[in-house]
Amino acid sequence: MQIPSLAQLKKELSYLSEKELVSLITELAKLNRDNKAFLYFKMNERDDPGLFVESVKEELDEAFESANTGNSYYAKKASQSIRRKLNKALKLSKNKADQAECILYFCEKLKDYGFLKFRNPVILNLYDSQIGKIRGLMGSLHEDLQSDLEAKLEELQ
Repeated sequence: MQIPSLAQLKKELSYLSEKELVSLITELAKLNRDNKAFLYFKMNERDDPGLFVESVKEELDEAFESANTGNSYYAKKASQSIRRKLNKALKLSKNKADQAECILYFCEKLKDYGFLKFRNPVILNLYDSQIGKIRGLMGSLHEDLQSDLEAKLEELQ
């Protein structure tokens, strides 16, 4: 079976009634948690623009609090797991400022919870790559946001 292109799907969706669209979107939301989260954020982002960042921060806080930092190996695995959660969440937002803020929060928490004290090369590379992502996102942001992020990055390093 060949999956149709996005343009073909869009064309077919334009022929559906409102009731059929609602049922189709409901079925999509039932498929997995990511679809449901994406739909939730898209529906509520106009009313509460900070909702996405707040929910990602809460999720990261829970993950960091439950992380095992007993030794270098477990800290490495926990940091990789938390980064995967972060990357999954970042796919839900196209706003570069929100993405940069979430990544910066992740880096702050890595430092606060003592993940960097192990000097594990995997953790250090993960940290450096996230800092690089922030720097890459900063180029597309407003100058005021760039200066704020630059100040926060200086504090981290």
